[in-house]
Amino acid sequence: MKRIVLMGNPNVGKSVVFSRLTGANVIASNYPGTTVDFSRGRMKLGGETVEIIDAPGTYSLEPSNRAEEVALHMLQEADVVINVVDATNLERNLYLTLELLERGIPVIVALNMWDEARHVGIHVDERALEELLGVPVVPTVALTGEGIKALVSRISEARPSDRIRPVTEDERWVTIGAIIKQVERVEHRHHTLWDRISDMTITPLTGIPIAVAVLLFAFLLVRLIGETLITYVLDPFFNSLYLPLIERLSEWLGPGILHSILIGEYGTDINFIESLGLLTTGLYVPLGAVLPYIIGFYFTLSILEDTGYLPRLATLMDTVFHRLGMHGYGIVPLFLGLGCNVPGALAVRNMEAKKQRFISATLLAIAVPCMAQTAMVFGILGPYGFHYVVMVFFTLGILYLVVGIILNRFIPGESPEIFLEIPPYRRPSIRAVAKKTWMRIRWFLGDAIPYLFLGVFVVNVLYVVGFLQWLGDVLSPFMHMAFGLPGEASIALIIGFLRKDLAVGMLLPLGLSAAQLVIAATVLTIYFPCIATFTVLIKELGIKGMAASASIMVATAVTVGFILRIILLGV
Repeated sequence: MKRIVLMGNPNVGKSVVFSRLTGANVIASNYPGTTVDFSRGRMKLGGETVEIIDAPGTYSLEPSNRAEEVALHMLQEADVVINVVDATNLERNLYLTLELLERGIPVIVALNMWDEARHVGIHVDERALEELLGVPVVPTVALTGEGIKALVSRISEARPSDRIRPVTEDERWVTIGAIIKQVERVEHRHHTLWDRISDMTITPLTGIPIAVAVLLFAFLLVRLIGETLITYVLDPFFNSLYLPLIERLSEWLGPGILHSILIGEYGTDINFIESLGLLTTGLYVPLGAVLPYIIGFYFTLSILEDTGYLPRLATLMDTVFHRLGMHGYGIVPLFLGLGCNVPGALAVRNMEAKKQRFISATLLAIAVPCMAQTAMVFGILGPYGFHYVVMVFFTLGILYLVVGIILNRFIPGESPEIFLEIPPYRRPSIRAVAKKTWMRIRWFLGDAIPYLFLGVFVVNVLYVVGFLQWLGDVLSPFMHMAFGLPGEASIALIIGFLRKDLAVGMLLPLGLSAAQLVIAATVLTIYFPCIATFTVLIKELGIKGMAASASIMVATAVTVGFILRIILLGV
């Protein structure tokens, strides 16, 4: 099957072009031997089905991180390359274009953001550019679909350039300068309202209050979407339609091991969070309690990505993150980790230095609860008062800063500066946002449900054989002395390695006070990542790095848990 690879700098609209070309036939994958994700789909081209691959964004074919290494590998497997170029930043984008043409492979250039270029007073002569590059050049506006049909119709014209030959880096920049003089004309224009807003979101004096407002609005939107779906869709389904079926199944099964595994303890009221059966807790937690917030989070994240706000937030936070041993890009693993720690861990690899990757990964595992766990924290502490929920997240926020400062001081290595292109603000494509949200939700379901089922199954088996009761007795003195918690809470810590949201839910049947729940929920976040995140971090940090990171997590969990016990319980 013919393979067409989309390549371009980050933030040039590549994913939207990909969405236009492939429709709904999209699969999210990991490149073999790595954890860098990319998208692949199919389209009809002249009666033939071809594979379309959206490679990770790269500035150069001389990679500086693993994502760019993957892009280079994909280039070597390409039959045709669609080079997506930002028409508003042609000079910077042409460096990669020339590198691609020097390789002697068939290329067609999609001159994207054509409308935005006109709005900012940039005029590009696409015919002259096509003549100078020696390959087809098609202006596109991926958000609206303008030019996409022309792009598809000209893919068959993609060819190796007969104008560009391999040169040195200095010669390449000289060539770019000569091309820009011949094809680009910039008109003087006054600042528009959008220009002023763009400047305000990067300047610290105004940018920080705006960032606080944007993030607050984002999380309120996540909560609104989540609670609306739970109230009007999922709770009615589980309580009115699903619960009667489970009650009948419970009566039919009767007491025994099978009932315990599938539904929970026989003879008690069925509670979808506390029963710990595969068909009760195993289904309700991921689908009824967590999925609504995941939908809200990834929908909101996709909007922030596609509007162009996240690169501005990264630039704005650069000074803060440098004090933590990273640079502004550290906001990306943090933000992704709030949805699911796995993609947050994947984003760590885009950090240039080993020190940055270690600190970012460790802070992610220690102080960034995923949306599944966050939803459960709201569920168990919300009835006691919102201030208890705030206690958990305020503690984690302070911890992120304090541990980051300490690690930056004692972990050797460099922390290079940030190099991010700041794209213009754009109107997000609803189609692209919906597709991106769906792909991430599908990824979450594929990751969450198997591990959750495994966790519920393991809990039931260990409970039936009496192991959990024995372990609770053994750890009871430590749990009481260190955290002021009963020994049974140690079971939640063990299950947290499989699924932290399930572990938080297991705290409810223990009859803990609100203060004890705050301590337990906080320690559960800090002490160790879930198994899915743990697997990714081993690949990112190596066994020695993960061992060092895990030691920091355990030491931090014990210290923070003990301090919270003194503050909240006074014993």
